[in-house]
Amino acid sequence: MTTPAVPTAPRIPEQVHRRRWAILGVLMLSLLIVVLDNSILNVAIKTISTPAPTGLGATQSELEWAINAYTLVFAGLLFTAGLLGDRIGRKKVLLGGLAVFGLGSALAAESGSPAQLIAFRALMAVGAAFVMPATLAVLMNVFERDEQPKAIGIWAGGVGLAIAIGPITGGLLLDHFWWGSVFLINVPIVILAFALMLWLVPDSRDPAPGRIDPVGVVLSVVGLVLLVYGIIKGGELADFTDVTVLSTIGAGLAVLAAFVVFEARSDHPSIDVTYFKNKVFSAAMAVITLVFFALMGVTFFSVFYTQSVRGYSPLQSGLLLLPLAAAQLIFAPRARLVVDRIGVRATTTAAMLVLTATLAAFATLDADTPIWLLEVVFFCMGTGMAHVMTPTSVVIMQALPREKAGSASALSNTFRQLGGALGIAVLGSVLSSSYRTGIEDKLGALPAGLRETAGESIEATLGVAAKLGARGKGLVGPADDAFLHAMHITALCGAVVALAGAIVVALFLPAKPKAPQQGAPEEELVRTES
Repeated sequence: MTTPAVPTAPRIPEQVHRRRWAILGVLMLSLLIVVLDNSILNVAIKTISTPAPTGLGATQSELEWAINAYTLVFAGLLFTAGLLGDRIGRKKVLLGGLAVFGLGSALAAESGSPAQLIAFRALMAVGAAFVMPATLAVLMNVFERDEQPKAIGIWAGGVGLAIAIGPITGGLLLDHFWWGSVFLINVPIVILAFALMLWLVPDSRDPAPGRIDPVGVVLSVVGLVLLVYGIIKGGELADFTDVTVLSTIGAGLAVLAAFVVFEARSDHPSIDVTYFKNKVFSAAMAVITLVFFALMGVTFFSVFYTQSVRGYSPLQSGLLLLPLAAAQLIFAPRARLVVDRIGVRATTTAAMLVLTATLAAFATLDADTPIWLLEVVFFCMGTGMAHVMTPTSVVIMQALPREKAGSASALSNTFRQLGGALGIAVLGSVLSSSYRTGIEDKLGALPAGLRETAGESIEATLGVAAKLGARGKGLVGPADDAFLHAMHITALCGAVVALAGAIVVALFLPAKPKAPQQGAPEEELVRTES
């Protein structure tokens, strides 16, 4: 005689389960402002690089730092943010992060110099670091496992929505207001998200959280800053053999190595390095890093291509990115269906090969390429991204226990931001170095001071040409040619990185999603608040 199975009580309280999709909406709104900020900035960088009063007169390296100050601080603090969320409650961390992000946005809007903008972008990153991992951690704790792939797909589609809204919003604002409005727009969104979160989102935490790891945080931030600073400096000087460049990069690598050793020996590490013994988990992390390395580097130069070479306005440039965003918005929530049919490995390998082809396609663009071809490239790029990010996010989040959702999300976002920061630094340096090499022999007639300034970037060359009036018109054509040559080299470098990602996927990701373990007890991690 067999004993009938006793149904287990649902792990998630019924009142939370009923409003799970509304909670997902609030989480996506919070995610929206974090991604929106960077997608707006991509359109605004040309305006910010123009002299006052239109912009701040930022150099290319200052623009890179305006982006990387955000991504570096973001990446450096995500570990601690994830642990704090697991420890004190993800809702509290989300609310605090939103408040800091809103304050940083308001201050960035009033920046009076590139240095101030870089500093306030770093403050924004502090807030964003507490928002991003908590959104995915809450998601994992309000959806049962069978609905998680669908929810994560919608969450990833929110990134596509932000990419779509950001450039268009930025373009509209720049057409009617000053450049700081692209940051001030974050403030009302923060207020709305804050109010909805207070009302709808439940709190959750790890019942056995780890201690905070201040030494690990300091080592990771210092190592990343030194490494990326050295790479950017090498691009500025067009000489990666310079003693300062080599010593800075070497110091960064040494500090990061010390970070890994310290984490391996610590009894309360920011990163539990034993996670990386799982080859699938490590491969998914590597692919996310490589994808964002290639993507962020390419989108950085695509803005200069559409605005400086092709002559489009910020709003028009934003509209040109719509196919990229639309493809992500359409396909990210549906990528799980493709995975169910052909498996994780086949889906992501094919998607990485599509990304490789689209990056290589940038090497074929010139000053009079039909613009619809660029639109096709952007759409295919967004399609590839959607079919990489959703499967790998599911693999990562389901590789660790549910109570470690904050740590898993923090790791995923850290490697994403690290890849993006290094992509902008490395590919931005390749672009800068290649451009300087291509334009320097065309600047011989300029005074020494102007020659140095004009060689920094296409915007700097065009700015000098505008100041010279009729005498400067002869610089426009060579500037376009030098930039296109530099863009082609940079795009091919990005394509090689994406191809490496395809190889990693094909070798190490599983053919099919991992089946959930039956009968494994889980803690009650979600609680409602009165």
